[in-house]
Amino acid sequence: MQRIAICGVVMMMLLAPIKARSDDEVDHRDTAQPTQDSLDFFESKIRPLLIDRCYECHGEDSQESELRVDTLAGMLTGGLAGASLVPGKPASSLLVTAVRYQDNDLKMPPEEKLSDVQIADIIRWVEMGAPHPDTNTVGPIVQRGEVDLDQGRKHWAFQPPIKATPPISDALTDAPNPIDAFVLARLRAEGLHPNAPADRRTLLRRVTFDLTGLPPTPEEIDSFLSDSSSDAFAKVVDRLLASPQYGERWARHWLDVARYADSNGLDENVVHGNAWRYRDYVVRSLNGDKPYNQFVVEQLAGDLLDSGNDVDLRHDRLVATGFLVLGPKVLAEQDEAKMEMDIIDEQIDTVGRSLMGLTLGCARCHTHKFDPISHHDYYGLAGIFQSTQTMDSYKTVAEWHENSIETPEQAAELKQHQQKIADQEKLIAEKFTHAKSELEPPSDAAAKPDELEKRFSEETRAELKTLRDELERLKEETPELPSAMGVVDGDIADTAVHLRGSHLTLGDVVPRRFPEVLMSDDDPSIPADQSGRLEFARWLTNGRHPLTARVMVNRLWRGHFGKGLVPTVDNFGLKGSSPTHPELLDWLAVRFVEEGWSIKAMHRMMVLSQTYQQSSDFDASNAELDPSNQFYWRFSVRRLEAEAIRDGLLAVSGQLDWTTGGNIMPYKNREYVFNHTSQDKSRYDSKRRSIYVPVIRNHLYDMFQLFDYTDASVLDGDRNTSTIAPQALYLMNSEMVSDLTFAMADRLLNEDTDSVRRIRRLYLEAYGRPPRDAEISDGVRFLSRFETLQQRGDVESNRNASDPERSAWQAFCQAVVSSSEFVYLR
Repeated sequence: MQRIAICGVVMMMLLAPIKARSDDEVDHRDTAQPTQDSLDFFESKIRPLLIDRCYECHGEDSQESELRVDTLAGMLTGGLAGASLVPGKPASSLLVTAVRYQDNDLKMPPEEKLSDVQIADIIRWVEMGAPHPDTNTVGPIVQRGEVDLDQGRKHWAFQPPIKATPPISDALTDAPNPIDAFVLARLRAEGLHPNAPADRRTLLRRVTFDLTGLPPTPEEIDSFLSDSSSDAFAKVVDRLLASPQYGERWARHWLDVARYADSNGLDENVVHGNAWRYRDYVVRSLNGDKPYNQFVVEQLAGDLLDSGNDVDLRHDRLVATGFLVLGPKVLAEQDEAKMEMDIIDEQIDTVGRSLMGLTLGCARCHTHKFDPISHHDYYGLAGIFQSTQTMDSYKTVAEWHENSIETPEQAAELKQHQQKIADQEKLIAEKFTHAKSELEPPSDAAAKPDELEKRFSEETRAELKTLRDELERLKEETPELPSAMGVVDGDIADTAVHLRGSHLTLGDVVPRRFPEVLMSDDDPSIPADQSGRLEFARWLTNGRHPLTARVMVNRLWRGHFGKGLVPTVDNFGLKGSSPTHPELLDWLAVRFVEEGWSIKAMHRMMVLSQTYQQSSDFDASNAELDPSNQFYWRFSVRRLEAEAIRDGLLAVSGQLDWTTGGNIMPYKNREYVFNHTSQDKSRYDSKRRSIYVPVIRNHLYDMFQLFDYTDASVLDGDRNTSTIAPQALYLMNSEMVSDLTFAMADRLLNEDTDSVRRIRRLYLEAYGRPPRDAEISDGVRFLSRFETLQQRGDVESNRNASDPERSAWQAFCQAVVSSSEFVYLR
């Protein structure tokens, strides 16, 4: 094909390696044994065309994208985009795709399309089996981008975790936590030494925020400080894990991974009116310490589990499958086949990174460039999700599926109400018929009802109006049966490989299966009449899978220590980071399974370790050897997330609404919430915890955005933490913080008359510690000075200027909660 500058998009697509066949090698015998007539066809029709239009860029002297078409071996091997020729299969041959111009990103020759006759000749040649003079001289062809499974299985993450014996150390306590044994051994090997334990106040504030997302109360602080028993801290941990606030805190971590949002985003930003049911399911599951393997299976295949006669259990499991539906979708996509595959791709990418720590989505267009995940692996999984009903309609505006979760009582109530409507309609019809029969002269049979009604008596017309008004009222009051975003099995079918990810160019059909590099001989088979989601979920959670337990314990570790043992928490592949403590990671993963996949037990082990309880103090000698604290010689200081900052402010102001669960969205399901022609009417003035605040894609709550909230369009198990000036400005100037600090001031003024005691109370609530003498002196001086300036008019106040004392205390409270000590954990 003639040389020409090709746009960047086209070149990127061409450079993507493609696996078009399931075998590692393509035997030349796949091509037809040529007859003289077929060879004459090639020499007269095809070779001259290739010479004229293709050799310049893909011949002996030049091979753009590493593709040669001047030899049969070159076409069978293909370039970086994969095999350009699949004998006998025009639809699977990229050569045919390119010359047909059916794919906007692959049009060859790029400067001018071949004639219809020339295209027909190429298609006919491929259908004939691509007869070529080299047919009998070409050996087996190894296609580009094939997966070396044996080499791939050598990667640490694809090998089963081994529970090594924790190192023994005389530096540990009488009952050493295995975590400390592994960490201390590594510290010593690196020439480091651990910090001393944190003081009890610091430790209590740390673990309370960690497990509940809220600060400890002064009463909780006093209780802990007064408990001199050896298990005082363990009792605190147990109390926190048993509190409803634990589930609200840690559900937020999982919702980041589940890319939870209350609206769709993208082109049609309509409301996920029932997404809150999934959110509440996650909170309940964590509070109930639902085993993680069950938690995973329910989210992937809850609809396929046998719940017997337990209606509540059945509904809970249907709600759980919302995990697969929550992603953003281009609901106005005109190409329905493309929309379906885009949704499947989003599901595969989410499941891969959230549960397996693998970027499976990279194999949609080609064999994974780094990980041993083939193009066929991807479409083996795609068949599972294509056999799953995620959407009820792909017509604009497309509609996702929702499962009905009504109770028998709700169904009976609806039936009774519908009967009332039917009875009312019957009564109106009878009244109309009777009035019609009494008309004089009799009515014309062809007359329209509204014309007839004009002849009824005034009394009859009034009665009909009353009856119809009552009918409208009944219809408006029709109970709406509850439903929840979720999936069920759909039409069961395997999926063909989409060459270069395009549904317009299909290759071999791949049986539904799991990635080969992770499979073993005893893996479950997928029933012909089911999608395979249940088998996939059970395969992930069978306790032998090398990734599932590792990925989850690493997420928990990241939640407590600010970074994972594998820093790339969503990527355990070859381009992800290696674990800093591989033996510890494996020990935790095996222990997780042995303890029945208990998330709470894993929390407990982590926070009760000496590693977690270290101080965050700086140590120059350690910092010189390990400036990033990679080996955990200290507890890393970290800033609270957006939700914990907001919830902490509500808590210390006494304004927090402790109500759990439910929906606070003001919209109906599927109603438009925000787009380029309308405004977001969501309200963020609720005093509920932040997990209940609406998450609107394309228009996140500004406070969340400012403090590094997750994108919500893609999963994110490792939120960024930035430090920017607008964060401080928000704490110092926002209306929300102003309102809450006035509430703080009012509470302090109402509860005590002594300024020193008020300051002590404020410091205990905000920082978890009493103020130092200098801080008390500075506070008293500030309050007095501010009050004086307020009275003189030298200090502006946007409200309550008539009450200088209240304004002074508000300003003081705002200064306290705007400090780094309030928004950071030490």
